[in-house]
Amino acid sequence: MYWDSIIRVKNGLERGFERVKVPYSSFDMNILELLTKEGYIGTVSRKGRGVRRIIDIKLKYDSEGEPAIRGVKFVSRPSRRLYSGYRKTKTSRQGSGHYILSTPEGILTDKEARKKKVGGQVLFEIW
Repeated sequence: MYWDSIIRVKNGLERGFERVKVPYSSFDMNILELLTKEGYIGTVSRKGRGVRRIIDIKLKYDSEGEPAIRGVKFVSRPSRRLYSGYRKTKTSRQGSGHYILSTPEGILTDKEARKKKVGGQVLFEIW
């Protein structure tokens, strides 16, 4: 599940790792590609075949060595899923962060969801 992948990335950044490997799933890959596009992680690549597939993630730091991801807060949980229409989707951290949503259009940030006028399940907030 995506929880594990995001936590592994966050822990890798806190420990100063250059790369992190997580088990492959297409849902996780879509989320990680979105985070790459938004500038939170370096690169993602799929490696291996069959059951042994993994996602290799190159982590990203700023010029001072600080992690690109400052924090993550999971909004939806298995026991309590939170859905939001595009009109009610808030901005994260006064525009300095993003809410990540699972929508019928795919995995989108809060800004993209408002632009496409589509709502969905709010997965987590990242800044």
